Amino acid sequence: MQDKRPTPGIAERLAPGLRRVLADNPSPMTCWGTNTYLVGSRDIAVIDPGPDDPAHLAAILAALEPGQRVSHVLVTHSHVDHSPLAHRLARKTGTRVHAFGPSGVGRSDIMTRLAAAGLEDAGEGVEAGFAPDVTLDDGDVIEGGDWTLEALWTPGHLGNHLSFAMGDTVFCGDLVMGWASSLVAPPDGDLTDFMASCRRLRDRGGKVFHAGHGAPITEPMARLDWLIAHREGREASILEALRTGPADARDLARRIYTETPEALMGAAARNVLAHLIDLHRKNMVAPAGPLTATALFSLG
Repeated sequence: MQDKRPTPGIAERLAPGLRRVLADNPSPMTCWGTNTYLVGSRDIAVIDPGPDDPAHLAAILAALEPGQRVSHVLVTHSHVDHSPLAHRLARKTGTRVHAFGPSGVGRSDIMTRLAAAGLEDAGEGVEAGFAPDVTLDDGDVIEGGDWTLEALWTPGHLGNHLSFAMGDTVFCGDLVMGWASSLVAPPDGDLTDFMASCRRLRDRGGKVFHAGHGAPITEPMARLDWLIAHREGREASILEALRTGPADARDLARRIYTETPEALMGAAARNVLAHLIDLHRKNMVAPAGPLTATALFSLG
């Protein structure tokens, strides 16, 4: 993780044919802000236009050099710090928005049931009305001049989450970040899917990952190994805590996330809930009654 925050609104060259424009929306959930990537030297693919911010839209357009045009707008997922500017940018540049699908698509059956029962998103903010002009399936290839991107469906952080692979470079959205572990918060976050997606990218390989927030990940395989081990460690902590008796997600979060500020304890509880749901799927824990965010869980 580089120490100095890039200057928002200024196109920064990361590699030949690749630039980053940082949105000015820093927060505990976004690090220094949302990274918008410009791929190509003539036909430009814009990955994750970012929040609905006129200044950021102007910065993206100002980054276009003579002879360049936006040919594709690509969205990794429909959180409000990634997708809301997509359609405004597409209208301005006469192109279309490409993504896996609308908000809510890609959820597993169990997460669909939880959402239908009233479990809302955990505060990250999903753009409820988001829908792409062009739907991308897993493995679809998008081309433009001097670049080729493969869409990889990588749910877990959000059901409609895509990564985009360009050779040994992967634009991994919020699935993998170098500065923090990704939030996995039901019903939109799904730990079972998250672990499968991390293992998929680990098996695929790559030399550098560009995340939705923070600096380039220059040792992505080691980072994926850490993320997988981190989640396995959390699972072990939850199982150990349940040996003393039944508990709900919030109680377990307070016992396990001992150094987490109170303001982030709600997010920590959702992370624990994601683990409990995954453990329930594996028949390792069981809720007392219906599966809800406040259910008491016991060892299975």
